[in-house]
Amino acid sequence: MKAQVNDIKEGLQHFHGSETIFQIPLLRTRYTNGLKYLAEAAECFWLITDTSVIAKSLMDRSEFITIDFKRLSEEKQEFTGYEAEIIYTDGNDTILEKHGYRVTDFPLDELRLFFVNDTLMLPSEY
Repeated sequence: MKAQVNDIKEGLQHFHGSETIFQIPLLRTRYTNGLKYLAEAAECFWLITDTSVIAKSLMDRSEFITIDFKRLSEEKQEFTGYEAEIIYTDGNDTILEKHGYRVTDFPLDELRLFFVNDTLMLPSEY
């Protein structure tokens, strides 16, 4: 059972610097406690996998990558055909890549992640 949006947002506030690092076996991407919590609470392991595959492919262009998930407004959804998008930048507003998602069950309207040193993390864990 998926946690409610407010519970997830509340839970994410508690992660600062991660002692434990987990790893996606095939990709060998590391991720933090905060991401493990998010993946379980929001049932979104797909988000960790998708974002790490794309972020890894961008590492030659930037050592530091910001990943922004954003649910689009209804008007924008009708226009683009996508419910949400994930934008990858170099941290200085240079867009490296953008991916649209036609349908998503991700409960939050927006979320920012960082990808540094092959590790996916919440900004508060950086």
